[in-house]
Amino acid sequence: MNKIYPSPDAALNGLLCDGMTIMSGGFGLSGNPESLIPEIRKSGVRDLTVISNNAGADGFGLWMLLEARQIAKMISSYVGDNKLFEQQYLSGELGLELNPQGTLAERIRAGGAGIPAFFTKTGVGTIVAEGKPVEVFDGEEYVRETWLRADLAIVKAWRGDPAGNLVFRKTARNFNPVMATAATTTVAEVEEIVPTGSFDPDCIHTPGIYVDRVVLSTINEKRIEKRTVRERESL
Repeated sequence: MNKIYPSPDAALNGLLCDGMTIMSGGFGLSGNPESLIPEIRKSGVRDLTVISNNAGADGFGLWMLLEARQIAKMISSYVGDNKLFEQQYLSGELGLELNPQGTLAERIRAGGAGIPAFFTKTGVGTIVAEGKPVEVFDGEEYVRETWLRADLAIVKAWRGDPAGNLVFRKTARNFNPVMATAATTTVAEVEEIVPTGSFDPDCIHTPGIYVDRVVLSTINEKRIEKRTVRERESL
């Protein structure tokens, strides 16, 4: 089966609608589906619930959908320096379900594994646990968290093949692989398409069974959100 699509627009054709839930991969600005997000903006779909570690940065990533007022709610763990995200939330324009980062990752992983709920110590006794069941295990309190699933997952990988097998690089492997398993439909943009059979099966991060469509990425900016450098030592 060949899952390759000719363009990001074609890869999303027939998948978008108002009110849907979308998982968008990436960790900070690493591994963002840079080519698919602009096509979602162009489609004009609205009232989206977006599940993502963050919401991009000024002019980049999911910021584009915020700027177009297409996102109604974010389920995320990091606001960062995204001033537009902050403004829309504080004005009441944007709904927000803020999660501890590990909890967000596990909720997505649970969604892909078919586990509707789990217990964690993270957030016990804080606002994170408000309204959620708390139980005691071995004398310690744990809060119940529920899985996360989506109508569509958009992810970005380093390499992919026509069967949909994916390999990620470094930090881009955070969130992208688990999101690929937790949606009704998964579209992967990849930096390089290789022939089927090129991957060592033991080195595949996401098997093609989880991926419905693959497209060669058209944008690979690899931005750095915060550049930190060491002062040169004087000679």
